[in-house]
Amino acid sequence: MQILIYSYNYHPEPIGIAPLMTELAEGLVKKGHEVRVITGMPNYPQREIYPGYQGKWYITEKINGVTVQRSYLRIKSKPNLLDRLLLELSFIVTSLPQALRGKRPDVILLTIPPLLVTLPAALLGKIYNCPVVLNVQDILPEAAVRVGLMTNKRMIKFCEFLEKFAYRNAQTISVIADGFLENLVSKGISPKKIICIPNWVNVNFIHPLPPNQNTWKIAHQLEGKFVVMYSGNIALTQGLETVVAAAAKLRHLPEITFVIAGEAIALRRLQQYCLACGADNVLLLPLQPREQLPQMLAAADIGLIVQKRNVISFNMPSKIPLLLASGRPIVGSVPATGTAAKAIRDSGGGVIVEPESPQALADKILELYHQPQLRENLGQQGRQFAVENYACEQAITKYEELFMNAIAKQQSNVDHVLKLNSPDSMIDIHQTPKLRDRRTVKTGK
Repeated sequence: MQILIYSYNYHPEPIGIAPLMTELAEGLVKKGHEVRVITGMPNYPQREIYPGYQGKWYITEKINGVTVQRSYLRIKSKPNLLDRLLLELSFIVTSLPQALRGKRPDVILLTIPPLLVTLPAALLGKIYNCPVVLNVQDILPEAAVRVGLMTNKRMIKFCEFLEKFAYRNAQTISVIADGFLENLVSKGISPKKIICIPNWVNVNFIHPLPPNQNTWKIAHQLEGKFVVMYSGNIALTQGLETVVAAAAKLRHLPEITFVIAGEAIALRRLQQYCLACGADNVLLLPLQPREQLPQMLAAADIGLIVQKRNVISFNMPSKIPLLLASGRPIVGSVPATGTAAKAIRDSGGGVIVEPESPQALADKILELYHQPQLRENLGQQGRQFAVENYACEQAITKYEELFMNAIAKQQSNVDHVLKLNSPDSMIDIHQTPKLRDRRTVKTGK
């Protein structure tokens, strides 16, 4: 197959959708398919174009067999709503010519958000007469409205229009959790159009490692410490202040250290909060290089998943499969009825506490601190669940089957239209007495 992946984020960006799309693209190449990726200049999460890509309109690279076509982005380090809109518009305008430079795809995979990218993807689907498969990583604008990121009513209505257009235009929609499927069905999307393929993890890359002689732990002077770790995107949906406040409640136990690794801008804000709370047992680190991720996750005794209580129920952090694969127990400070809580409970690899409650989080961490056997059991169950349900190879096979089915369905529809329009299927009223007679009566001739 000739596969075109339209993804705003891609390697070398270290978190979010970029590693997932990179693993998917490279996995499909290993299965013998030709994959072309349309993406922007790498910038996430710093919101600054990476060195080597700055000041350039277009770059085409060959990375592990994948053709990666990058285009210019208008980006600001501290974007307001207008800046975000202009960023998406710049990607649409500059990426479309890149998408037209290359072999005709048999299928297009589009990841959203961002929503505006559905417009060029739909156009390409028409130009190339190929199916568009929509991969929904978050449901906008609903999720943004819930946490207060979007308040302008006109912008909300515009995004709702784009959302409907995206669902209607896609031949097939892949979602990452059952909660997404339920949300789309409630909006009138046929369940036959939707398939659930959870986000995945490379279980050979992320796997349990012995806690002793951990190079990452040694490098950060954490030997002999009980490490509680949060690593990844720090956004409004998380509310990491809960973690800092919980750390402050446990600072009387010097052997317990909290580690938060994230983007620099967010860390500066958290640093001020640590000082205000007196949480001197929190180590703040920038996002770590991807090659250090296995050792970093293995350095943790507990991994954290944190959400605010007003986070929309279907939100599914991609960190969950990573933590499960690392064989470390999860404490989820998340809404009890949400998709994240369900995923953690179903895995058997973690426990849930009330969100935005520093005391509940501190109590659960202390409970696990005193129960090493429980931590071991949770970690083992989580790892087993990750291998059986989140392995990268399984997801790649599912997407391969999805693409083949989408292409077959598209071809079936084309053949059906051609058959209907063929001379043999046309009814000649002059050769059909009954129809000829009806025509005569109707016209009075």
